[in-house]
Amino acid sequence: MNTSTSGAVPGLPGELADLAARAQQALMRRDVAAARALLERLSELQPNNPQPWLQLAMLFRMLKDEANEERVLHRALEADSHDLMALIMRGKLLERQGRTHEAVSAYEGVTAVAPDAERVVAELRAPVQHARDYVLRYKQRFGDFVDRFIAEQGAQLESRELDRFRLSLDIQFGRKKRYDAQPMGYFMPQLVPVEFFERQTFPWLDEIEAATDAIRDEFLGVLAQEEGFTPYLTYGSDAPLNQWAELNNSPRWSAFHLLKDGVPVPANAAKCPRTMQALGAAPQPDQPGRTPVAMFSLLKPRTRIPPHVGISNARLVTHLPLIVPAGCGFRVGNQVREWVPGQAWVFDDTIEHEAWNDSDKLRVVLIFDVWHPALSEAERRAVTLLTQAEQAFLGRAGGFDL
Repeated sequence: MNTSTSGAVPGLPGELADLAARAQQALMRRDVAAARALLERLSELQPNNPQPWLQLAMLFRMLKDEANEERVLHRALEADSHDLMALIMRGKLLERQGRTHEAVSAYEGVTAVAPDAERVVAELRAPVQHARDYVLRYKQRFGDFVDRFIAEQGAQLESRELDRFRLSLDIQFGRKKRYDAQPMGYFMPQLVPVEFFERQTFPWLDEIEAATDAIRDEFLGVLAQEEGFTPYLTYGSDAPLNQWAELNNSPRWSAFHLLKDGVPVPANAAKCPRTMQALGAAPQPDQPGRTPVAMFSLLKPRTRIPPHVGISNARLVTHLPLIVPAGCGFRVGNQVREWVPGQAWVFDDTIEHEAWNDSDKLRVVLIFDVWHPALSEAERRAVTLLTQAEQAFLGRAGGFDL
């Protein structure tokens, strides 16, 4: 995008180039009347070029002629509604005039059009950042006003039944981010993204939670043997690791797999019969070659799992905490929770989530997946067939020509 204000327009026909040069000369000798006349003529000849309009806007700003400044900025944005300089200048004009609501609208245009901070040209970084800060302050003031207004009307937002409404306010006014399901693989539409599901949605958790002590004992037994544990992440050396570089092939985050890629791990499962029996109470997904999965997940002291998302929203992930020292935490979207041994939860892992163990002790959680409860039996069978079809397609020897 061209944001130059020099007046020199490369490659213009002779008359336009002459007008641009003469306008620049008039500006340099501070001949305002001549510069205005030349720029207005140039703008008439090039109505779809925002640059002459922007030069006129700067001239009118210098003259403190805000009416004409606004007029020509409007023409500049008619010529190119994405011109970053024009959007910045309009926001500044409206801000100077105290037209706060309109200024925010203009500055929101700046934030929508501007590239990432590191790619903004140097001379525009400060005004772009000002636009972002202005919008943020406006949303904070707006949000505070709405909070007070609702409180003054007597509405009590402390009720659990208004959790979702409170979150909507936080998202609307920029106090929290909006998190949606972003699976790396399969996406089932029209499933409402829920960070942590209500406990009563899964009555089968009672039986699994009741077996917590037995499950923990079996884990401690395999831990003492020091066999069967593998790094949670095992990407090859040629894979783009991004946020996983620190934990790839690392024992700091490891797993003892009971079910992996849809089938039991015989040697491991045989050591944990009570755990395997308890898992039978869960509605485990059926996606051959992928799910169900179940494992003891070990997070060593002073280890953090970076934000990430799972593979498919057709299934959810369950945590049964077994060993949880102080200083451990888990975030899904906007919700942060602490594990409590024996108290399970179910969450949508296709919403951004992360975990940490800031303690000096080991953290252990039994992790397994289940069907999303909103899927009908017919939809579950269809997802199973889809996975079978994918496996058959990918398993074709030698591939085929495209």
